[in-house]
Amino acid sequence: MPQLVAVCAVRQLRPDAGSVGVTAIDKIAVDGPVRIGAYGAYGDVQADRKHHGGLDKALYAYAEEDADYWAAQLGRELAPGWFGENLRVRGFDVNAARIGDRWRIGDRAEVEVTMPRTPCQTFARWVGGDDERGWVKRFSSARRLGPYLRVVTAGRIQAGDEIVVTPAPDGAPGLLDAYRDPE
Repeated sequence: MPQLVAVCAVRQLRPDAGSVGVTAIDKIAVDGPVRIGAYGAYGDVQADRKHHGGLDKALYAYAEEDADYWAAQLGRELAPGWFGENLRVRGFDVNAARIGDRWRIGDRAEVEVTMPRTPCQTFARWVGGDDERGWVKRFSSARRLGPYLRVVTAGRIQAGDEIVVTPAPDGAPGLLDAYRDPE
């Protein structure tokens, strides 16, 4: 059964060498129900709104199974939020999603898959800077990207909620088909 493992929001803005000067990638699991609305999870922010956030990138989901893969690769635990995700999920392959798939989370909230994550240099710096040279290419090549989601129906969600997937119409592109490697 697909399930929500954690809802994550920013712990604190951190200094970053990128053009914005700070990053909101440092997210942690939130206890209890969290309201999600058109612009994402209550209590979360995006420091770089040009590339993150907005209606079509309101939430970012990452699979527990993919996090486990990277934990083995990197030799460290990767708690919910480590990938900058708002939703840590398990029990289904989020990378096999199609653009337009809808996920009902809990009793009321509904989100829609809009596009894959494109890893960036902020993410590479977060992972470990010089210790993880080539991270963007490595992450892209593994094809474990996770989707961005828009919120169709607002509601409260929490860890343990069931996720029910309604497939996109036939012919909708797959998440990985829509991905273009960063240059």
